[in-house]
Amino acid sequence: MALPGGVYVYQGEELGLVEVEDIPEELLRDPVWERSGHTSRGRDGCRVPLPWSGDAPPYGFGPDGVTTWLPQPASWTGLTVEAESAEPDSMLALYRAALRVRREHPALGDGTLRWHETPDGVLLFSRTPGFACAVNVSGAPYALPAHRDVLLASGPIEGGVLPHDTAVWLAVDD
Repeated sequence: MALPGGVYVYQGEELGLVEVEDIPEELLRDPVWERSGHTSRGRDGCRVPLPWSGDAPPYGFGPDGVTTWLPQPASWTGLTVEAESAEPDSMLALYRAALRVRREHPALGDGTLRWHETPDGVLLFSRTPGFACAVNVSGAPYALPAHRDVLLASGPIEGGVLPHDTAVWLAVDD
């Protein structure tokens, strides 16, 4: 979301939903499934109805007892919009915060982008005015560049160090 251009959020990404890969073949509905002669499962696994509320299917997608057109996993109980809205550290809260920062920060409109040298597994870019984004997938901690403030982080940031599997948006001096 910190890169230039439009943002596309695929269904359920904002809730941290993963593709449902165990939909029984007899329930698959995607035309790709039919056209491929039942050799390519198609997109049904990522088009399962979103979980809105409650603790069992249909998770508020319809009245209790309704069977949705594709089955929702029982494991989605804690991933409903209702459940994540109550959790300040949820994926939904992170997405809402990212959209807010993106809307408010002047660099996240027409600001220029500059890539910075980093160790393997770390990405760092800055945008003018006053913004930097670091992503660490290296497996090792990464010392963050000088910054004024942490605007957004996907996990805890302590002592100016970005843990592995974490991203951060920073307010920086140009």
